[in-house]
Amino acid sequence: MNSRWVPGNRITLLENGEGYYPRVFEVIAAAEHEVLLETFILFDDKVGRELQQGLLAAAGRGAEVHVLVDGWGSPDLPASFTQPLLDAGVRLRSFEPVQRLFGARINLLRRMHHKLVVVDGQRAFVGGINYSIDHLQEFGPLAKQDYAVEIEGPLVGQIQAFCRANVVAPQPARRQWLQRWRASLEGRGVAGVHEDGAVAAFVTRDNNEHRSDIERHYRAAVRSARQRILIANAYFFPGYRLLRDLRQAARRGVQVDLVLQGHPDQPWVKRATELLYRHLLRAGVRVYEYNERPLHGKVAVVDDTWATVGSSNLDPTSLSLNLEANVVVRDAAFARHLRERIEHLMAQSCDSVQRPATGRLRSAWIAVRSMVVFHALRRFPVWASKWSVREPRVVPMHVDAP
Repeated sequence: MNSRWVPGNRITLLENGEGYYPRVFEVIAAAEHEVLLETFILFDDKVGRELQQGLLAAAGRGAEVHVLVDGWGSPDLPASFTQPLLDAGVRLRSFEPVQRLFGARINLLRRMHHKLVVVDGQRAFVGGINYSIDHLQEFGPLAKQDYAVEIEGPLVGQIQAFCRANVVAPQPARRQWLQRWRASLEGRGVAGVHEDGAVAAFVTRDNNEHRSDIERHYRAAVRSARQRILIANAYFFPGYRLLRDLRQAARRGVQVDLVLQGHPDQPWVKRATELLYRHLLRAGVRVYEYNERPLHGKVAVVDDTWATVGSSNLDPTSLSLNLEANVVVRDAAFARHLRERIEHLMAQSCDSVQRPATGRLRSAWIAVRSMVVFHALRRFPVWASKWSVREPRVVPMHVDAP
């Protein structure tokens, strides 16, 4: 795995744009030396412009500011948004700029899906929240439900080294960014360690050395579970092995609860996930659909001792194609707090999915259909990787960028 467990961290849960944006914008605006920011989506809207002002304030005080956006997720940033940043010395880069055919974006595969911020090597933010107004409740019924964490402590150096390596290379080798992290620790000694702080790991997925690291962390936690597994995930269509682990946990008496989208922003997501319901319910897994608004979170808690928050969904694109980043935490207080927040959703806005009563013939048809679709979707990343052979590029946004 490309992670190392690091003790002595202070980790704070931030929920939705209302909890996340004020905090991250405040820290960015106060930066003195360096801001490293990676995001899938950055829009020129109320949220994006507030981020822009924070970046300009940091650059104006002489901080070195690097921003990496995904070209597919952030395809239409106008010059009125980017030019002030470029003029202030902000280094803007696009991960694999969007390609269009008849106006449609076509290069969807192997996206940079990180949501990372590191400021002055002292604080880091990791999660699933992009920079767009649809993460605020004022957006209306389609406002997203999501989570991130703020981190203080030695783990920040590991995330900083990872982001610095990304400035040059889109998929840094483990050796490169871990060497940067070790060098930063040597320079700082043990500063930043919090007594009785959380043990945590920064876990990433790429298309080189770390293709399954996030999934492996999930599977290890599920296999070791003794009392309860609680997963809230927006796009749920994991591989056979993780599904098997969840079913086996339920059968050995672990309470396994899945909170999934009931009111999705993309209807096909729910239809695909529903193909797994019968398979899961039959093993004793409990499935809940969150119906208040679209669920965008990617979080989990196991036995009130293990938790994760990050950008990785549990679907083929996140587990097999995209670049993803999660924080995994071993801390009882943090795990309990995250569990309580998910349980609040379950109590207020979720419906329990019941196993349908079906005849033998219909049950056989559902099983065959689910098997065909499941294996087709699971093989999709392999087929897609053959269509998309060229490695993604990180391209600077020039002063004369449109």
